[in-house]
Amino acid sequence: MWQALAAVGQCKLITLWDTLFSQVRQPVAQILLTRNDIADRTQYQNAQNTFSALLSKGVIPIVNENDTIAVAEIKFGDNDTLSAITAGMVQADYLFLMTDVDCLYTANPRTHPDAVPIEVVTDISSIVADVSSSGSSLGTGGMSTKLVAARLATSAGVTTVITRSSKPGNVFDIVNYVQTLKTNTSEPSSRPATPSTDEAQNALSVSPFRIGNVPKPPLHTRFLPDPHPIRDRRFWLLHGLAPHGIIYIDEGAYRALVGKAGLLPVGVVHVEGHFAQQEAVRLVVVKTVVGSAKVAPTPPSPYVNGLPKPGNTSEYEEGFESNGSTHSNYDPLSYEVGRALVIYSATEIRRIKGLRSAEIRGVLGYADSEYVALRENISLVKKGSTREEGGRATPTRPEAPSTRGI
Repeated sequence: MWQALAAVGQCKLITLWDTLFSQVRQPVAQILLTRNDIADRTQYQNAQNTFSALLSKGVIPIVNENDTIAVAEIKFGDNDTLSAITAGMVQADYLFLMTDVDCLYTANPRTHPDAVPIEVVTDISSIVADVSSSGSSLGTGGMSTKLVAARLATSAGVTTVITRSSKPGNVFDIVNYVQTLKTNTSEPSSRPATPSTDEAQNALSVSPFRIGNVPKPPLHTRFLPDPHPIRDRRFWLLHGLAPHGIIYIDEGAYRALVGKAGLLPVGVVHVEGHFAQQEAVRLVVVKTVVGSAKVAPTPPSPYVNGLPKPGNTSEYEEGFESNGSTHSNYDPLSYEVGRALVIYSATEIRRIKGLRSAEIRGVLGYADSEYVALRENISLVKKGSTREEGGRATPTRPEAPSTRGI
């Protein structure tokens, strides 16, 4: 019934958009997506080409989830995630996440009069903010999902903004402000996203919104894009595919991946889940506990439906939770490092894990490849303060506070 109602609602929704835009003679198009539509690399590229063709012709695409056929397993889950993935696909300059508050605050301003606006964020993983806003009654997702979307979009190089939806004119004012800053100032590092008590008291006086003769923009929170964005195939591997299982690898295998080598079976220490050949899996690095017979449980993934869980303070590091799993002697400080399309199924990898490539044929009776996953089918992500850059995990330099805003 819900899917039938969605079919009716989609007609009314696109009619409303078309009516509004026709007043300024602006053509629009409708694009309906599910996660299955972008799980296939060719379909993902087809979607990118459709967006590119529409935008080149001056047509504005109206994107929505195809609720008429979507089920839980192939849904994006909320409009914020869908918008972030779309922004990454088209390599947008900006993503605006509209909500029922002006911006992020250090606490709920309704109950804490001393709450301070968080205006510029450079590191989402370190942000401390109130996320109690449940979002608009007309949309899906609350403030937590907006932080997840901001993390995803900024990783693709997209400047992301949270601002009040009841004031759509804010979009133009904020873009004009940011573009003016880009013209008049060099790229900043911005002030920390989580001010101390003293900084919070003076946040407005030292606000990056007050710069020279540049007019102060409407209140908003702006997330600066990653200077080393994940795009194209790497973005698709990380965010276009829903992972079907987990492969635990040792630190030596991870170092080889960072050095642009493929994943060999000798570096695999455990397999979780049931997946087939050419399906996506999470890659998790574990550390062997030297001289210990204790068995650590499997770490919980910080992802839901292939995306970071809302509210995580660290994107890829998560402590263990006991779930009864006992597979080897590992340090609890395991962390997810990326995604991969595998050449062998879960059953096959369980049989060849820890072996040299020359031994695969003797165990399986065949050897489709010496690798569990080719390097071109692996996308790594940053852990903590490191980013994959030129094949090396490079520590990011600490950024000095500045009064520049972009």
